[in-house]
Amino acid sequence: MKNTLQKARAFENKYLPGLSEQNTHPSFHLTAGVGWINDPNGFSLYQGEYHLFYQYYPYDTKWGPMHWGHAKSRDLIHWERLPCALAPDMPYDKDGCFSGGAIELPDGRHLLMYTGVRNVRRSNGLVDGYQTQCIAIGDGVDYQKLEANPVLDGKDLPEGGSEIDFRDPKIWFERGKYWAVVGNRPADGSGSILLFESEDALHWKFSSIVASCHNQFGKMWECPDLFPLDGKHVLLTSPQDMSSMGLEFHPGNSTLCIIGDFDWERKHLLRDNIQAIDYGTDFYATQTLETEDGRRVMIAWMQSWESSGSKVKELPFFGQMTLPRELRVRDGRLIQNPVRELEQYRSVKVKYQNVMISQETNLQGVSGRFLDMTVTVRPGSKNNMYRYFRINLAKDGERATVIRHKPENNTIRVDRSRSGFPHDIVNSRDFPVSAYDELKLRIILDRYSLELFVNDGEQAASFVLYTPVSADSISFSCDGAAIIDVEKYDLMV
Repeated sequence: MKNTLQKARAFENKYLPGLSEQNTHPSFHLTAGVGWINDPNGFSLYQGEYHLFYQYYPYDTKWGPMHWGHAKSRDLIHWERLPCALAPDMPYDKDGCFSGGAIELPDGRHLLMYTGVRNVRRSNGLVDGYQTQCIAIGDGVDYQKLEANPVLDGKDLPEGGSEIDFRDPKIWFERGKYWAVVGNRPADGSGSILLFESEDALHWKFSSIVASCHNQFGKMWECPDLFPLDGKHVLLTSPQDMSSMGLEFHPGNSTLCIIGDFDWERKHLLRDNIQAIDYGTDFYATQTLETEDGRRVMIAWMQSWESSGSKVKELPFFGQMTLPRELRVRDGRLIQNPVRELEQYRSVKVKYQNVMISQETNLQGVSGRFLDMTVTVRPGSKNNMYRYFRINLAKDGERATVIRHKPENNTIRVDRSRSGFPHDIVNSRDFPVSAYDELKLRIILDRYSLELFVNDGEQAASFVLYTPVSADSISFSCDGAAIIDVEKYDLMV
């Protein structure tokens, strides 16, 4: 087992060089280059650079024994791939190094806190995956696992807590201590978020239960993150087995944002508002960091477990990350927009104002597959609201991805039924939007993705696309009449 990490790094050295010349990868969404990725891990600022790790299986484009892949960036847009950071090579993590967080220590070392998985076969043949929290410390490239691992195990859980669903620590420093939130399944079979504390980031003890599901919002709560923002505290988590709740939450593996006040005496989050984080089909397992200039920035896995079997066989990788997003709280809601660093990569500006749309219309210069485009939509007349307005993206003679606004019920639908998928999966998603006199849609297109931001970040929606890059036409259509402004930039990263 000691050679597991060296084997992964040798594999990367063999296959990664030259990938950028193949024109098969996203331009500005992080992938592993080869193999499978899922959850972002260890999103942190270390010695002036942004580091991002991720769940990683280098040898195939399907889930396997989890490693930690690694990349770093100076601007959150252009990423440099680094050697594989962790591999499952110890008795306590022999079946996977699962998700976790990272922090820079006062002595300049980089600490990774992750979940180690050890499978045990029962007498009836079923397998239980026991999960413990572990630590590795390094210099930004090479990491050494602690001899004292695991630092948290079953004996550290509150009564009724599960050793089998105990994962995804997110670590931070506040009020003179280190803290970590960890997902767990309590005795009622749903989900809870546990808080642990430490004086030195090495020795940990249970502190409190921050929040509990009580079978309201899914079951096991994965990938928790807790942080202060704009005078409130925000808890992000990813529930499994969510039931559908109107247009706010879709069934299956979903995302949840709780905004409220943190009671430091009880160490418990008091809820004000609950909402979905992202309204698309491909978004899970968020992580955030605080930048040097004080912004809270989030990234997530831009994929869904439900569609993870629907892939292009010719590609050497599977899975990608969202664009990093700046977060705010406004009027009790989570607001998210692409990090401002993306604007450094804009070129070839095309702008239109007050264009009347009543039938399908193409605008000269408005096309492409690597772009940042904002479309502002208003009714064609004050007393005559259109019945629907559509933007057709990534379009050619047979394929298109459609964004439709229907003001009658204040919804947006994104339909990717003709977006290049080889299997019949969930391809349409409706979500609610606020009723304003005008609608603002910011659209980010990359080779394999669409990210949509509505009304300056009130809603965000993420979608994987497999339409050929040659399908780059964009058109606008309307049932009724609409007036639109368009500001479009090519993105060159």
